[in-house]
Amino acid sequence: MLQLKAPPSIKAFALGSSALLLAGCERAVLNPAGDIARQQRDLIYISTALMLLIIVPVMVLIVVFAWRYRQGKGGTYDPNFDHSTTLELAIWSAPLLIIIALGALTWSSTHLLDPFRPIDRQSTAVGGKAERVQPLRVQVISLDWKWLFIYPDQGIATVNDLVVPVGRPVRFDITSSNMMNTFYAPTMAGMIYAMPGMQSTLHAVLDRPVDDVGYSGNYSGAGFSHMRFRLRGVPADQFNSWVGAAKASGRSLDAATYLQLAKPSEKVPPMAFARVGPDLYRRILERCVAPGQPCMSDVMAHDRRAGGDPHAVRPGAGMPASHQSAPLGGKPEGAVFRSPAEKGSSPHLTKPADPNAAPGITKPGDPANRNMS
Repeated sequence: MLQLKAPPSIKAFALGSSALLLAGCERAVLNPAGDIARQQRDLIYISTALMLLIIVPVMVLIVVFAWRYRQGKGGTYDPNFDHSTTLELAIWSAPLLIIIALGALTWSSTHLLDPFRPIDRQSTAVGGKAERVQPLRVQVISLDWKWLFIYPDQGIATVNDLVVPVGRPVRFDITSSNMMNTFYAPTMAGMIYAMPGMQSTLHAVLDRPVDDVGYSGNYSGAGFSHMRFRLRGVPADQFNSWVGAAKASGRSLDAATYLQLAKPSEKVPPMAFARVGPDLYRRILERCVAPGQPCMSDVMAHDRRAGGDPHAVRPGAGMPASHQSAPLGGKPEGAVFRSPAEKGSSPHLTKPADPNAAPGITKPGDPANRNMS
């Protein structure tokens, strides 16, 4: 019996390919540690299976049709074939059913996996009465090129180090310093945008201990490749110990420290802050951390006062009175309703023709009367 022996290079390639395939199966997206990430993983599997219901039969039928209806000996080639109702029904009904199924799946999952939707978890308190678990609040700020996490209830903050207790829902309030990014912890939940001056919300939970990596999925400059953070899911007692260690660090995160931290830097090692300045996250969100910089809420309040109403927000409130603006939100009058004196003069304003100079009055037969331009 003849045996073929593969060269070492081919063996190495085969082993490397197998290792890559096995490593791909253990990627965070397909190996979730949280309930939200698990449901998203299932959506990938279900959507892929539904699409394969069309792709696989089509690939098989291409070969079957080419062989069966070939021209030549054994084939059933029919040059006069032009229509088959059965074939048309099969071609159009199957994809239509798949699209309907995918549409229903997308609609339901969009509402069930809404990132703003809180996660309801119950715990058995003393006395056997079930109580709702209060979510852990984490304020996320994307910087250039690092991540800042503020724990408002614990009074601490970290850089590039996110630690959450297993089994406890987490509410992330997400914003950015000056560049759009995406907060992505694939083993925990989906990808959510972080935008300056705006706040996104994400609810998630970890169901088992994990030590993984999160990162930004939106290119934001030179240090984007290293804009990663460590994600750890630990038991509640270890989380409390970690909070105690952070409070023992002695460092304080105030406005001046934040302004230094917000400067572009790469490969920043994890660090912890024992104290956080009061109202720091709101000032970051409203872009008024720097001294003398007005907050967005103050600017909008000033606009409302300039518009004549200190409470109601109206279109055009605070706008200057030029250019026929509507400082109180009223709709400006159209030019068609204005008199020539109100319209004024402009090089782009067409002047009305002088009726006494029209050739139609003095010269009825003049060819200029036919000029419609």
